[in-house]
Amino acid sequence: MSILLEDRLTNQFQTVCDEEMARFGPKLKTVLPGPKAKAVIEADERFMSPSYTRGYPLVAKRGRGTRMEDVDGNEFLDFSAGIAVTSTGHCHPKVVKAIQEQAAELIHMSGTDFYYEGMPALAQRLSAVAPMKGPHKFYYGNSGAEAVECALKLARYHTGRQNIISFLGSFHGRTMGALSLTASKPQQKRRFAPLVPGVTHVPYPYAYRGAGTGQSEDEYALACARYIEDRLFKTMLPPEEVAAIFVEPIQGEGGYVVAPTVFLQELRNICDRHGILLVVDEVQSGAGRTGKWWAVQHTGVEPDMVCMAKGIASGMPLSVCMTRAEIMDWKPGSHASTFGGNPVAIAAALATMDVLEEEAISNAAAVGAEIKARAETWLSKYEIVGDIRGRGLMIGIEIVKDKKSKQPHSAVRDAIVDRAFEHGLLFLGCGETSIRLSPPLTISREEAAIAMDVLEQCIAEQC
Repeated sequence: MSILLEDRLTNQFQTVCDEEMARFGPKLKTVLPGPKAKAVIEADERFMSPSYTRGYPLVAKRGRGTRMEDVDGNEFLDFSAGIAVTSTGHCHPKVVKAIQEQAAELIHMSGTDFYYEGMPALAQRLSAVAPMKGPHKFYYGNSGAEAVECALKLARYHTGRQNIISFLGSFHGRTMGALSLTASKPQQKRRFAPLVPGVTHVPYPYAYRGAGTGQSEDEYALACARYIEDRLFKTMLPPEEVAAIFVEPIQGEGGYVVAPTVFLQELRNICDRHGILLVVDEVQSGAGRTGKWWAVQHTGVEPDMVCMAKGIASGMPLSVCMTRAEIMDWKPGSHASTFGGNPVAIAAALATMDVLEEEAISNAAAVGAEIKARAETWLSKYEIVGDIRGRGLMIGIEIVKDKKSKQPHSAVRDAIVDRAFEHGLLFLGCGETSIRLSPPLTISREEAAIAMDVLEQCIAEQC
C-alpha cells in the first residue's frame, strides 16, 4: 500500500470516528462541575446525610437511553445505569407510558390489606421466567435490602432453624438483617453492632485473589464450597441448625466476581444433603443484566429463593422475593410492606419485562460480549489491568500496581473513574480496586465502542 493511500485511509477512518463521537459520544459545555451543579452540591452538603458515598460531582437533570444530562446541559454516556438500575435505559418510552397511565388511574392502595390486578399479573410473568421449577409465590418490597430481609425471615420461619451462611465479599443491603449478611466493606458495619446473630461468613471463590499456584479456578471454587462441610460443619456449626445459604451468583459491590458453575452446583448439593435453603441474591445481576434473565441460569442450578430489585422496574422502587411455593408458608401478619408492590412500580415492571424480552436481554448478551472482548485486549497492553471478568453487561476490570504482585491499586482505579467523568463517561468502582461496567441493557454498539475508547484512554494515562 502506498504511503498516500495509507494516509488517505487513515484520515477517512478518523473522520468516521469523529462523526460517531459527535453523534453518539458525550457533549460537554462547561468545566465540571458547572455553576448550577456547584450550587446544588453546596445545598446538598448543607442538608443531606453525609453517609452517601458520592463518587464525583454529577448533578443529574434529564436522562434518555444511555445519555445523562446534568443541570448545566452537559451530556454524558452512562455506563453505570444508576448502579445497574435503569435496565431499559433512562426514561424508555414504553416504561414512561406505563407509569403515566397507571399514575392517572391508581397510585396507591396498599397490597397488604387490599387487592389489585397488577400484583398477581407481575407474579405470573415472573413465574414464567423463574430459574427454578414452579409453582412459585412472591413477596413485593421496595428495595433489594427488603427482598433480602424477606428471604432471611422466611428462611428462619419455614425451616425453624436460626443460622445463616453468607460469603466474604458479599453485599446484601444496609438494613440490619441484610447488613448482617454483608461482608463487603468495614465502613458499612462500623459502629452498628450488635447485628443480627447467627450469621457465619465463609470464603467466596475469588480466584484472581485466592487460588493457589497451579490450582485451577474450578479446583479453588470447589475448595471454597467444601469448606462449609469439611470445616464449618465439623467444627462449629451444626448443619441441622442452618436455615439457608445466601449467595450472589456474581458478587456486585464485592468486585463483580463471577462464581464458577461448579461452586454453585456444590452449594446446591450441600443444601440438598442437609435440608438447607439456597437463596440467590440477584438484586444486581438479575433482570437480564448477564444476557439471561438470572445470572444463576448460566449454571443450571435451581435455587429455592431469588431476591431481585434494581433493574426489574427500570428505576421505580420495587423488589421481589420469589420462592418455591411450599416455602412461603407463613401466616397472615408475619411479614408485609405498606408500599411494596405499589401499582405504579408494578406497571413499570410489566413494561420493563416487555422491553427486556423484546430486545434488551439479547442485546446485553451481544454487546456485553463485544465489550468484554475489547477489555480483554488490555490485559496484554496495560500493566495495571490485572483481571477482566463478568457476564453480559456486568463486567469487572481489576486495577493493580503490576501483574506480578497483583497488589490492589484503588488510588489509580479512583483516578480512572474521575478522569472518565471529566471526559463525559459515567461509571463506578466496586470491590477494593475494580471498575464496574453496567450500562443500560439497551446500549448500542456505537455507544459501547465510544465508551470503551474513552475508558482505554483513561487507563493508558495512568500507565
